[in-house]
Amino acid sequence: MDLKSEVNDGSKKYPLTFKRALRGLTCLIVYILTSFILLVYLGPFAAVFLRLFSIHYSRKTATFLFGLWLALWPFLFEKINKTKVVFSGETVPNKERVLLIANHKTEVDWMYLWDLALRKGCIGCIKYVLKSSLLKLPVFGWGFHLLEFISVERKWEVDEVVMRKMLLTFTDPCDPLWLAIFPEGTDFSEEKCVKSQKFAAENGLPVLKNVLLPKTRGFHACLEILRASLDAVYDVTIAYKNRCPTFLDNVFGIEPSEVHVHVRRILLEDIPSSEPECEEWLLTTFQFKDRLLSDFIANGHFENEGTEGELSTIKCSLNCTLVLAITCLLTYLNLFSSIWFNIYVGLASVYLALATTFNFHPLPVLEYVKMLSAQKKSS
Repeated sequence: MDLKSEVNDGSKKYPLTFKRALRGLTCLIVYILTSFILLVYLGPFAAVFLRLFSIHYSRKTATFLFGLWLALWPFLFEKINKTKVVFSGETVPNKERVLLIANHKTEVDWMYLWDLALRKGCIGCIKYVLKSSLLKLPVFGWGFHLLEFISVERKWEVDEVVMRKMLLTFTDPCDPLWLAIFPEGTDFSEEKCVKSQKFAAENGLPVLKNVLLPKTRGFHACLEILRASLDAVYDVTIAYKNRCPTFLDNVFGIEPSEVHVHVRRILLEDIPSSEPECEEWLLTTFQFKDRLLSDFIANGHFENEGTEGELSTIKCSLNCTLVLAITCLLTYLNLFSSIWFNIYVGLASVYLALATTFNFHPLPVLEYVKMLSAQKKSS
């Protein structure tokens, strides 16, 4: 048994023992290896070959294949590390097309959205607006690209064109989509909070204690382009017991002992369409988040807990077994089969590296032909 220590709010704090360190490193190595194998073997098929014929079926295939891998992370958090994930607020329907707006307490908030998405049958179709430097991560950056995450420089004059171009490819209501954005634009810290409060006081805006002032333009662009194809907006507020975790805390299971996720489902017609009104609506939403987090700090929980059940240990274990079996089979073929498997892996790796670097997604052949024809006619 791992040693535990009680903290004042009744949650558990786990020390970094040798067992936890070994288990965490093993899980991280397994996750990196399974990610690499799935990406280089199945990624080009799902995101390149199928995409030459149909973006819709390419995304459906990628959603299924990489949803299997992404589901390993909630399995690590909730079943292996024993992190308690508590959902509250509203119960939301399964398999909707939605836009999620979340507060950004730490570098791993986005990973706990996977726990909600898995429960809703949408983990493979979750996409993020994230800073472009994350695409430079070894292996994982390739995955972010294949899953069509939207990379930004956090400079609107640069990001607007990139965001709108990507968002326009997400407008088909038949494509599965959970698009998550963090309107604060960066993770929360006391120093950033002081700067945000100073700016708010100088400009007659609400002074917030637990979140930063949200930036509206990216959120408004998402709504403007996707509104007609979305079912709802989810307003997600994330809070942690003890302290905010880092990525390595998550891997080793030190923190968080508890993650609390409050969800509000908002109808599209309740959100204004004009940018000034949308800005006011988003600011009001973050004032609500700020009050929620203040109440959480005071009470240790959000209201109306228990809106989502626990993950099935059997289903999580079967999913993990399937991913490991696929990885072992493909690894065996790579090591003991034809040299053409090795050539394929090499070519796939080169393609993924270049496509990620230059943010390249192939067009379906028919669309490409139409585009060339249109260019010839216009010239």
